[in-house]
Amino acid sequence: MKKLIILAAVLFSIGVQAQTPEQKGFDIAARSDRSDRGFESSEVEMTMVLRNAAGTEIRRTLLTNTLEVPDESLGDKSLILFHTPVDVEGTALLSHAQILKPDNQWLFLPALKRTKRISSANKSGPFVGSEFAFEDFTAQELNKFTYKFLREEPCPQDASLTCDVVERYPAYKKSGYKKQVAWTDQKDYQVRQVEFYDRRGDKLKTLSLEDYREYPGNVWRTHKMVMVNHKTGKSTDLLYSDYKFKTGLADKDFKKGVLSSLR
Repeated sequence: MKKLIILAAVLFSIGVQAQTPEQKGFDIAARSDRSDRGFESSEVEMTMVLRNAAGTEIRRTLLTNTLEVPDESLGDKSLILFHTPVDVEGTALLSHAQILKPDNQWLFLPALKRTKRISSANKSGPFVGSEFAFEDFTAQELNKFTYKFLREEPCPQDASLTCDVVERYPAYKKSGYKKQVAWTDQKDYQVRQVEFYDRRGDKLKTLSLEDYREYPGNVWRTHKMVMVNHKTGKSTDLLYSDYKFKTGLADKDFKKGVLSSLR
């Protein structure tokens, strides 16, 4: 029996050592992604703070609804609706995340009373003047990327936590990024920071995810995101209120036709 135990330990050790950086990177990302399953739908109010290089701020308020799609071969759906200020009131973005194809996104512009489909070539452009691109506002689905484990180190936002650092490469066409580098904590499996590299491979932006809170069902959500553009010196904060889950939203609430009837 003792020999069997020793043999099993040796085989396990060999198996761990044989895991490639790509396999380990995927496993870390999968653990994080799957820790978030089961919320069904959510609703949250948030404030967007746009800040230029001189520190001047513009604030906007908006509502985000999300519908979970459990099938990992498909993507979640989300709807963002702006409340204030007046110049963006009623503007709405509907997103249907895809995996290996460009996400389906539609932007409703109330001043023109028309819905505009966001082309795949424009998804890397800024969303309503923020430092977030259109593609940043769709669900970061597990199979949208390939992965490579780099190292582990103290988390950038909390040195008391240890983070796994993983490179992820967009597998979908027309991404504005060549790669992203994500820090995911080993305690709660939440992403704490992401660096975005443009198509030339230069570091473009850094996203910090702060103030994580746990909701019933072991659901974690960040309540502050800060996106800093290293080339322009501009930044955008997203400040979230308390989330509501299992809100009864259904697929019909995320159809293109609902955009023109939103208030």
